[in-house]
Order: sequence, then structure tokens, then C-alpha cells
Amino acid sequence: MLIFERSRAGRRAGAHAITTDATGELPAAMLRASPPPLPEVSELDAVRHYTRLSQKNFSIDTHFYPLGSCTMKYNPRVCNTLAMQPAFLGHHPHAPAEAGQGLLACLFELQEMLCDVTGMRAFSLAPMAGAQGEFAGVAMIRAYHEARGDTVRREILVPDAAHGTNPATAAMCGYTVREIPTDRDGDVDLEALRAAVGPQTAGIMLTNPSTLGVFERKVAEMSRIVHEAGGLLYYDGANLNAILGRVRPGDMGFDVIHINLHKTFSTPHGGGGPGAGPIGVSERLAPFLPIPLVAQGEAGLRWVEAGERPQTIGRMGAFAGNVGVLLRAWVYMRLLGRDGMQRVADYATLNANYLMARLRAAGFDLAYPHRRATHEFIVTLKRQAKTHGVTAMDYAKRLLDFGMHAPTTYFPLLVPECLLIEPTETESLETLDAFVEAMVAIEQEAQAQPEQLKGAPYTLPVRRFDEVRAAREPDLAWRPRA
Repeated sequence: MLIFERSRAGRRAGAHAITTDATGELPAAMLRASPPPLPEVSELDAVRHYTRLSQKNFSIDTHFYPLGSCTMKYNPRVCNTLAMQPAFLGHHPHAPAEAGQGLLACLFELQEMLCDVTGMRAFSLAPMAGAQGEFAGVAMIRAYHEARGDTVRREILVPDAAHGTNPATAAMCGYTVREIPTDRDGDVDLEALRAAVGPQTAGIMLTNPSTLGVFERKVAEMSRIVHEAGGLLYYDGANLNAILGRVRPGDMGFDVIHINLHKTFSTPHGGGGPGAGPIGVSERLAPFLPIPLVAQGEAGLRWVEAGERPQTIGRMGAFAGNVGVLLRAWVYMRLLGRDGMQRVADYATLNANYLMARLRAAGFDLAYPHRRATHEFIVTLKRQAKTHGVTAMDYAKRLLDFGMHAPTTYFPLLVPECLLIEPTETESLETLDAFVEAMVAIEQEAQAQPEQLKGAPYTLPVRRFDEVRAAREPDLAWRPRA
């Protein structure tokens, strides 16, 4: 039921009514001729309505949520609690540095810890989302080449298994995108890479482990090929969970990396924000980092602004990024410590390989059966689509009836009818076994009653959409009945 359907004329939540009349400060042409048709409900009805809606949601707090390449893991509540201490919440962004030494100490230490775990020379915490960090990374590559007068480098190489944001970011920064294929084992095709690089190459954008759920085994050779051609290596940090504490992108030869703090270091994920996408660089790109940075000065910690960084690509937004999100990451890293961060990768990969082995034993087909999983892996349902007429989307919708969110479907596009599955390091053995049991039950339904899958889900308030119509003719606005 919509909240409009609970509306009764004249009903109010009187204690929270807004009585200030500011209409005299607005131009007459911008004033409404009549009040907006808002629902008229009591406070109790409003609270119950939105609480019920929240209980209908799938979330990491209520369900298993194995979205591949998205790391929907549980984040400790203590990180949120400590980041919301009154002294942090009450700190004004215009306050002088001497009035916020505690906050600056946390941010400075976060910069240093991120350098340590990634092998990069310097970090900026300014980008306020993974996509913005990605944009900053490519913008720095461009600034580096332009500072050297190397303006013919107008091409960014992107593997065909890359996240969709990679080619979009390169295009936004003014580059032409050239796609590099992957081979049958899931690695970037080195011969194709050698043929593609040249004086026009500004750099290559890589995710390692890749979105195919495998580690690029020839990354050192890829680094040599691109660097010898004069290009730079950009690392998409979306899958950092898989290698945390085990191997560092800087040691692989990468020049720039963005990190999705919400995937690896305990900050909110999904729902449109807030986010944080810190950007790390090698020595050659350090002058171009976005501002502000936190640095140690003679009188204590201080902000580094544009006057000291003439080659900076500038600000990514107001003030110093999403500080509340950064603080959550700082708390999480301090809680884990160096050994704890390594356990993140150990258990993320252990859970993925266990789940992959159990699904293979249950008869499911793996996209790359001869490769070890990283923190995620791909199951392909092309055989089921051919023999039973059921699709990966049918499996995904039916999983909802088992109380589990579906894995990522139809990505990467290289694998037909695929499910990209990431159990994360925070899930228990019992949860993983329950997921296998659900998949086996759905597989049995696909063989005996394929139509059962095509109508799923059956237990949720909203049934199966006509997805084509929903995309082309979305009806998102409530209108009163005539």
C-alpha cells in the first residue's frame, strides 16, 4: 500500500509541522497556486509505513547478498559508532587546522595506511566515490602526459572484461578507448596488447583480479609492455578484497589506483551514497594528486592546498571529501591491523573457492574450470538455457524466494548466462551451504518444472516485471485518481 492510500484529509503529525512562512522571500512566479498533494497521515502511520517498507528490502543485515565485484559484506557497527562521535560530527570544515588535530591525525594515518597496503607513494582522500576516484586517476594520467608535452597519447586501453565505468571514464577524460581481448583462460591476450600499444598509448585500465574472477598471471609482463611504450597503468581497486595483505598493486607496476572504501574498508554501500574513492599514485604522479591533502608541518598536521601543488588536477568537491566515510575506514583498518587485513583476503578467497567447489560438485558449469577462484567466480547456465529453456535471470528471481539476493547476472558480458558470485569473507560456512542447497533445489525445479522458475518470485510483494517495458516505460510517479 502506498502512503497516499493511507492519507485522510485533515490528519497531521502536528509536532513536526512547519509553520514558518517564507513565501515572501520567493519570486511570485515560483510560488504554487495550490498546496502540493502530499499525503496527510499521523506520525505513527508514517513511521509504521516506512518501517514496513524497510522490512521488505533485501539487505546485508537481513539476507545473504553475494553480488560479484560488489563486495556486499557485513561492516562492524563499531566503525559507524566511533565515526559518529560528537567531536567528529561537530567539527566544522572551515575550522582552522589547529582546532582539528585529532581529525587530521586520523586522516593522515589513513593516507599512510592506504599507501602501505597498496604499495603506492602517496594518497589523496578527496574523491567522494569510486567513480570519482576513477575519474581522478585518468585525469592525472592525462595531466602527466600533457606536462611532458606528450600530447599525441590520446588512447586508453581497456580489457573487454573491464567494469563499464572504465571506458566511460576514459571517454569523459577525452580519450579514445581501445578494447583488448582476453584469452580462453581469462587472462588479457598479451599478443593483442603488444599489437595495440604505441606512441598513442596513454595507459591501460586494469582490474586485478579481473571481473572474470581470476588473477592476471602475466601482470608483470603487461606492466613492462605498457611502460616501455610510454604508457601508465591504472588499477581499478574494486576487487582489492581478494589480495589485501597478500600482494600490492604498486609492486605489480601500477602507477595509479582508486579504492572503493565501501567495498574493502567498512563504509556504506549502495543506495546512492555516501561513498569514498581515495586515489593513490606512484612517485611520478604524486604532483598531480587532487587536493586537499593532509601533511605533517612544523606546528602539527595541516591541509595542503593548491598554492603548494601547482600541478594538481584540483578539487573533486567541497572541503575534504566524505570525512565520515573516511573515518569509518580508518576505524576498520585500526581494528584489523596488518594481520587482520591479510585474513580478509584469506577468508574471501577461501569462501569463494569452497563455494565454487561445492557448486561444481553439484553439477554446475564454471566459466573457467581450470582456474582458481579469487574472491569471486563465475557459473554459466548456458547449458540449462539450452536444455530446459531457463535463464540466469530465472535462477536469480527464484533465489529471492529462498531468502537470498541473487548474484550479479549477465556480467561480465563475455560469459553467456552467467552468475558472478562473491560470498565475501564475512559469511559463515552454514550460509554458504544454504546457498548451495538453494541452487541445487532450483536446478531440480529447472529440470522438472521449468515454468516454476519463469514465474518467480512468488513470496515477495512485487512479482516479476516485464523488464523491457519497465525500462522503456517506467511509471514512477503517483497520481491521484480522477
